Amino acid sequence: MVSDNGEHIPSPGRPSRLADLVEPRGPEESFPATSLTWQTEPTPAPASAPQSAAPESDRAAAVRREFAVLLGEFRRTAVLVPFDEHDSMWTADLGGVRWICAFSNEEALAAFARARGEAGREWTYRTVLGARLLDVMVPMLPGPGGVALDAGSEGGMLFPPVAGVVPDAVAVDVEGEEAQ
Repeated sequence: MVSDNGEHIPSPGRPSRLADLVEPRGPEESFPATSLTWQTEPTPAPASAPQSAAPESDRAAAVRREFAVLLGEFRRTAVLVPFDEHDSMWTADLGGVRWICAFSNEEALAAFARARGEAGREWTYRTVLGARLLDVMVPMLPGPGGVALDAGSEGGMLFPPVAGVVPDAVAVDVEGEEAQ
């Protein structure tokens, strides 16, 4: 179970019967649009300016800027964090990193449950600000940690344990006295 150094953590969110979301809906019953639009690739350049004309450093700078915008939006957004039967945040270990699984909406969480073959059970989750996940919860994980948003979906996004995303004290790319 994750404690918050004595700070009160709200009681578990309402259990959600994700089976209600599993069955495909017709166009007349579509899910409401989320306010977030997650992209994993940079926005293409206008047709009048071919991409090959931009130097590599310009493209890299554009990708960094776009990631910074997505990171800022994630930090200001409340996401759904599922909890397991032990009342711990749902995490996954991959590549030596512990990833907190978070979802942008119930539809994304339902798709995750469906992919795991667990759509029929109740999933308890809490609504947590992205900034709180990155700044408070990631540092509490044992070892390097980050956040996987909408895990398993084509539109998923990773917020890795690097400087500028998580606190420097737990970033894997910070050397010296600050890193632990």
